[in-house]
Amino acid sequence: MKKTALIFAILCLLFVTVPAMAEDTAAKVPVPGMVTMVDLGSHSCIPCKMMEPILDKLRTEYAGRAAIVFIDVWEHKEQAKRFKISTIPTQVFYDAKGQEVYRHQGFMNEEAIIKQLTIMAVPAPTEAK
Repeated sequence: MKKTALIFAILCLLFVTVPAMAEDTAAKVPVPGMVTMVDLGSHSCIPCKMMEPILDKLRTEYAGRAAIVFIDVWEHKEQAKRFKISTIPTQVFYDAKGQEVYRHQGFMNEEAIIKQLTIMAVPAPTEAK
């Protein structure tokens, strides 16, 4: 019984700390009228885990100017096919018209993401203040 309680506690902790993607979130990607970066990965993948704090930071810094979206393709397998990915993580950048303009496979650091957003005419966080 103790083992079951421990497993339940661990599962509860995971569900509290890992936000679930709403079913309709993926359908709204790319975000209409906004530059969008979608990171397709998994909460279990090491490079994806390394990107999580970067995406959280950029999501806050670019709020209202660019959408930063994460989709777990192990939980939502149909999204891997939709976005035509074969490797995780994969980052796909869309312009405000919803056209794909850049795709990257593997870990992408903060500087590289900011550089791509800047190329797409999204002001860097320091420029927007």
